[in-house]
Amino acid sequence: MKTILIDDEPLARSMLAELLEEEKDIEIVASCNDGFEGLKAIQEHQPDLIFLDIQMPKITGFELLELLENPPSVIFTTAYDEYALKAFEVNALDYLLKPINPDRLKKALEKVRGQVRQPETHAEGKILQLPEQSQRIVVKDAGHIKIIPLPDVLYIEAADDYVKVTTSDKYYLKHQRMAHFEAQLPAHQFVRIHRSYIVNVQHIHKVELYEKEQYCVILRNNAKLPVSRNGYTKLKQVLGI
Repeated sequence: MKTILIDDEPLARSMLAELLEEEKDIEIVASCNDGFEGLKAIQEHQPDLIFLDIQMPKITGFELLELLENPPSVIFTTAYDEYALKAFEVNALDYLLKPINPDRLKKALEKVRGQVRQPETHAEGKILQLPEQSQRIVVKDAGHIKIIPLPDVLYIEAADDYVKVTTSDKYYLKHQRMAHFEAQLPAHQFVRIHRSYIVNVQHIHKVELYEKEQYCVILRNNAKLPVSRNGYTKLKQVLGI
């Protein structure tokens, strides 16, 4: 199995690589110091398995997974058990706490081998967010990775299997569902006002009645977004009106 190690601690990668030398069916094709290197290596090598740290500079392990449309099998390697214990929420096969126990590593690899022998179809997982993730959205833009601070997001719009993350200067397509953003974005700041729109209330200029019991929001950049009845109820609660 082609395998990539992604961890910002060189010693941790070295120790893991040494343990994996005993596994005859594991071929380490890349060892990466951060999420950006890891993303590039995954795109280049198309690995079967990645060992992925969670807390890394630039982008976290969870943010890296968000950028992959078809991620390989994932085993988290982390010192933070409060995150690792919930790793199944992003369909990781297992998690290993540092320092890695050789016996636990073998058990994790057996899970990988079992999946190879009998592939399973996993339901879409909920992305577990670290505190700093809750204030930004990671997107791809012309082959580059861009991190958008949440205050810069005007609204999010459904677009088939994608969403449009709209800022003041442009929009960015992201392969993700609206339900994901509705669940993950701060509820006091972002409201799903319509099945196709989630708005940042900080950018609302006014809420306007344009037909009988039909409302729209007008943003400070003059964009107009429709508001459903259910969305209007949610919006009133957040705005305190």
